[in-house]
Amino acid sequence: MANLYQYRSANVRRTWLLFAVFFVVVVGVGYVFSMAYGDPSFVIFALVFSVVYSLISYYSSASIALSFARAKPIEKKDDPELYNLVENLCIASGLPMPKLYLTPEMQINAFATGRDPQHAAVAVTLGARERLNKTELEGVLAHELSHVGNRDILVSTVAAILAGIISLIADLFLRSLFFGGFGGGRRGDGEGNMIFMLIGIGLSILAPIGTMLIQLAISRRREALADASGVLLTRYPEGLISALRKIAADTTPMRSAKDSTAHLWLDTPFKGKGTSWWHKLFMTHPPIEQRIAALKAIAV
Repeated sequence: MANLYQYRSANVRRTWLLFAVFFVVVVGVGYVFSMAYGDPSFVIFALVFSVVYSLISYYSSASIALSFARAKPIEKKDDPELYNLVENLCIASGLPMPKLYLTPEMQINAFATGRDPQHAAVAVTLGARERLNKTELEGVLAHELSHVGNRDILVSTVAAILAGIISLIADLFLRSLFFGGFGGGRRGDGEGNMIFMLIGIGLSILAPIGTMLIQLAISRRREALADASGVLLTRYPEGLISALRKIAADTTPMRSAKDSTAHLWLDTPFKGKGTSWWHKLFMTHPPIEQRIAALKAIAV
């Protein structure tokens, strides 16, 4: 298991390195836009708006995700085996018992949500419940509980705030150029200002794409981290590996799949003939073959 600890630590370091790059990009782009218009209120407004909007989403994320998935709460009397699996994993990990939900989807999948361990919820699809054996289901549940323990909802919210700031100030910048808004009177005040203006126009087009790619990279790193953390919790890598194999072979479409909640699921919910090239291009999860290979390599 020493390799697992090393792999998990490496993923933690890479996540925070990506966050450092993300933060530098946000500050750099904000600086360029402010210099182009000579007005820092431009960036301050975007910062305040993005933080407030993301915090509202953060506190309501669980109910939104569960609603989109059409998840129904279940008690111990409804499914004693599932409840006991989660309860035992919580005892082993030191986490409080989350609320359990079952979704009517037949695709093999699961997700965890909630702003902290005290307000967590774990949902599994009917397909996962019916088509995974006990050790496979335990591996999937350990993965989802690891998201709770690793505070991944908080991590994704911070990433969304940073990406939102860039998208908003880029949009405001382009609109203000067209309508003569922020700092219009200061345009052309010297060659240096014009250079920043040209750089700002380029960044307003490219920066949102770049920050979205960084956000996706953070999401993929957190999935790899949850894989490793889940295996450390169960001490049985084959359970999750076997579940991932079944998930890879499963082409059942998910009727309730949404772009806004796709990153929460254990694997991308966009499967089957309806999967667009856009979803394939901007995957929120590492390829399952890569995840299986990584677990095999570190579980020796």
